Amino acid sequence: MGYGVHMAAWFRLSGFKRLSTAIIGASCLLLPACAGSLGQNVAQNPANFRAPDPAPLPQLSTDRKLLVGDVINVRVYKADAFSGDQTVDSAGRINIPLIGYVPAAGHTTTEIETALAQALGAKYLVSPSVSVTLKTAVQNMITIDGSVQQPGVYPLDPDATLVRAIAMARGTADGANPRRVVVFRRIDGQRMAASFDLTSIRRGKSPDPPVYANDIVVVDGSALAKTLKTSLETLPFVTLFRPF
Repeated sequence: MGYGVHMAAWFRLSGFKRLSTAIIGASCLLLPACAGSLGQNVAQNPANFRAPDPAPLPQLSTDRKLLVGDVINVRVYKADAFSGDQTVDSAGRINIPLIGYVPAAGHTTTEIETALAQALGAKYLVSPSVSVTLKTAVQNMITIDGSVQQPGVYPLDPDATLVRAIAMARGTADGANPRRVVVFRRIDGQRMAASFDLTSIRRGKSPDPPVYANDIVVVDGSALAKTLKTSLETLPFVTLFRPF
């Protein structure tokens, strides 16, 4: 159930620090073959944009924190008006009749049970019995970082493309370099990276490549941390995904 859940949680907990560490460490290994300046040895929009390896299925537990897009089932004993399926919305909330919006993303089902019981007990029911279970876990998540308006981890549609992924993060930020958008993924058991020209794609001069669950998309630009920016500039990208 939901093979992207484990990776999404991993990225949330790390606050993207692990991403930066992985890229920096990789660039150190590749420096002897690196170009001296940004743009050299960088092939934009590689034709062989392969799908990633499937992620292992995680073991979901009761202490798993909910993500945007998760579907939970709320049951209030002898109070059907408050019961039913709820989808965690883009703001990380569920909407319970009469109570209104309740924070859900980042909380466990047990924590939500407690919050709902307190809210219902304060106004509507005496000692309410509330049960909350995870019905459907988000399967596809993508990490978008760098010079975008809202970096973060987002649920991914099956037919998502690079342009749509950037749009989920509210587009590129001031100071972004849209001609250098780097995608990181795992192929054949190795971490791989490739660079794309978002400007060329938007103008219809290059195809808009598909993106996949657990991809990491990083937009070059001034919003990048100095160490991460330096590492991206020194990574040697060619026409195919290269190990890093």
